[in-house]
Amino acid sequence: MQANLVLYNGDVHTMDAAAPRAQAIAIAGNRVLAVGSDAEMRALLAPDGETVDLQGRTVVPGFTDSHLHFMSYGLSLKQIDLAEVPSLKEALARVEARAAETPAGQWLTGRGWDQSLWKGEAFPTREDLDAVAPEHPAFLRRKCGHAGWANSRALELAGITAETPDPAGGAIEHDPATGQPTGILKETAMDLVFRLFDDPSVEEAADAIKVGIANAHKLGLVGVHTMEGAPSLRGFQQVRADGELKLRVLMQIPEDNLDAAIQVGLRSGIGDEWLRIGGVKLFADGALGAHTAYMLAPYDDDPGNCGIAVATAQHLKKVIGKAARAGLASYTHAIGDRANREVLDAIEATREAGEGLHLRHRIEHTQILDPDDIPRLAKLDVIASMQPIHAMQDMLLADKLWGARCAGAYAWRSLLDSGAVLAFGSDSPVEDLNVMKGIHAAVTRRRPNGSPGPDGWRPEQRIGVDEAVYAYTAGAAYASGEETIKGTLSPGKLADLVVLSQNIFTIDPMAIPEIEVLATMIDGEFVYKK
Repeated sequence: MQANLVLYNGDVHTMDAAAPRAQAIAIAGNRVLAVGSDAEMRALLAPDGETVDLQGRTVVPGFTDSHLHFMSYGLSLKQIDLAEVPSLKEALARVEARAAETPAGQWLTGRGWDQSLWKGEAFPTREDLDAVAPEHPAFLRRKCGHAGWANSRALELAGITAETPDPAGGAIEHDPATGQPTGILKETAMDLVFRLFDDPSVEEAADAIKVGIANAHKLGLVGVHTMEGAPSLRGFQQVRADGELKLRVLMQIPEDNLDAAIQVGLRSGIGDEWLRIGGVKLFADGALGAHTAYMLAPYDDDPGNCGIAVATAQHLKKVIGKAARAGLASYTHAIGDRANREVLDAIEATREAGEGLHLRHRIEHTQILDPDDIPRLAKLDVIASMQPIHAMQDMLLADKLWGARCAGAYAWRSLLDSGAVLAFGSDSPVEDLNVMKGIHAAVTRRRPNGSPGPDGWRPEQRIGVDEAVYAYTAGAAYASGEETIKGTLSPGKLADLVVLSQNIFTIDPMAIPEIEVLATMIDGEFVYKK
């Protein structure tokens, strides 16, 4: 076989231990034909083939974001953006500006607020929103997505009053003086509002996905593992039907749809190189910032609170076992140390029962682990699907709420040393989609401004650049069960790669966020060139 394209004069990092470095890469159709020296690869070029001079640039396998909400990311670009807003006053100003251009009675939606950045760090209230949006129902999700902020009109439409009981796995915050709802809804309590919203149409979902794909290419992303349901799957199918699905997508099945998936015979891995099913997405607990991550011991600043168990230990064992017997891996959201332990217990029960032993179960986030539980992921072949940028966003809050327990927080080094596989992502739109920011966080444990200092936060958990890149490439491929066809630039694998503006392996790690993606190739075709 001859190559139709040779990329030469480069610094190719294959992520394949058998041949980790090369000058050039030969591509035949949508596959890597070979890697090696310039002369070796040019010798494979067909008479009518093309060559591209990499001018010494660094090439790595294309990146995969192993945990995000891709349709929601696209839709969020049209909502009120409250990310990194430094004060309640500024947040309210943005809501007021959107209200001024929105017809009365229509919903105002947005996300990204973080009260821990505001003076006093208190949760906002419905009265705050009422003052700037009295004629609109408004609902704004916290940056973590595990708490929402509603105004009075939204609460009224949702039927939430002082007498409304907390739903299972959720909490309606009340003013201790009046007993009235404050407007803060946590975990499943948000469903009381969500049920008022219509799902996006197929066209709306597809349009949001197309916008997201264009942005993803600019960041070197060739694949995503999206944690969404039917509207997203319909949208991706429409984009594919339109001939515009230039992104490899792993879809998950929400727990609510598990029975239907089993009835029609869906199993992990069904699909093809563009769109396939990963597993069933479950929730074990909430999140750090909302004080709903489920902990073995109370929060340091709230002695009576151990968080919220969105699912009980018994429920996790039942559902994870049921899915495993049907050939579906479990992708379980777990942040608190108790939630992580209970998920591991549930997976261990399926392994001991011999159920779905081939399945690649995952814990999504894996943010804090008791030291006794760190070795269990490797022992049980459970992938740690983690988002490095979370650690840098959360470090001050984690120290405040978890204290000394943070020795097991965002424990990338400990997990790798134990033999566990890491698969990295962004959790976008919760955090930035930019892969370089994620790699920087994993390697330095510092924010871009240098805080908390030269050694980083909990520096013993830093990992190397090669290990971080691996988690966005080969680790992601292993997590989706696709390591035989993607994740490394090895002969026979899909020709998905990224050309970087600087050598990510030798540059000062603090400068990694400055690296630009110069080109992104998917399936042997350049889908982005700067």
